[in-house]
Amino acid sequence: MKNQNFLKRIGDFALGKGFYIVLFLCVATIGISGYYLLRSVVGSSELTQPAGGGASVTVPDQSVSRPAIPTPKPVQSDGETAAGSDPKPTVQPDDPEPVKDTSPEPDTQETNQTVSKVFTWPAQGAVLRDYSLEVLSRDPTMGDWRTHSGLDIAALEGVNVLSISAGTVEQIYEDALMGTTIVVDHGGGLQSWYSNLAPETAVQVGDSVDIGGVLGTVGGSAIAESGESPHVHLETVLNGQPVDPKDYLK
Repeated sequence: MKNQNFLKRIGDFALGKGFYIVLFLCVATIGISGYYLLRSVVGSSELTQPAGGGASVTVPDQSVSRPAIPTPKPVQSDGETAAGSDPKPTVQPDDPEPVKDTSPEPDTQETNQTVSKVFTWPAQGAVLRDYSLEVLSRDPTMGDWRTHSGLDIAALEGVNVLSISAGTVEQIYEDALMGTTIVVDHGGGLQSWYSNLAPETAVQVGDSVDIGGVLGTVGGSAIAESGESPHVHLETVLNGQPVDPKDYLK
């Protein structure tokens, strides 16, 4: 009997206030479930969004050349450098200060380096045969016409033969056709050759001679010019090529 009364009271409560309590619990359950669902959706969206919003960063093109940044120089005022720096001289490697040349000056008076300006005749006499390399001249000894590379100056045998200018005796030898011959080097590529001399000479190889210095005497040793009167045969050679002696014997 008591059990029936208890069940009846529960049924009456469920039909009355209990209905509203159950409805409230259902609504609360639905609300709580919706809150957690919405929070879970919003939270996942925030995790996938980068911090700072949708801003983008643009990387500059590395291939574009950039102007060089000049190195700042200390400001100078009244000859003083910037504060805190020691004054230092500016080095200019491309514009060095001139250095005095302490090397000795070259000797401009070396012997036989330039052609002498003063010349004299090797002997006083008439010209028996001129220098002629471009035009044939008659050879008294051979009786024909041929070139002549020197100047034949008449002089008696035994007359001194003089050096036409200052120089050094370079050679003394016996030529098969031109007889006793002396070669004097005057420098600057100029040489003088004296032939048809007597065998005894007044100089030796290596001797220095002044202008007008005695080399030897007129002889008769030149077989190739034995048809002429006694004379000295003079040749001048410049840089290995014969030239007219009269170019020097003015």
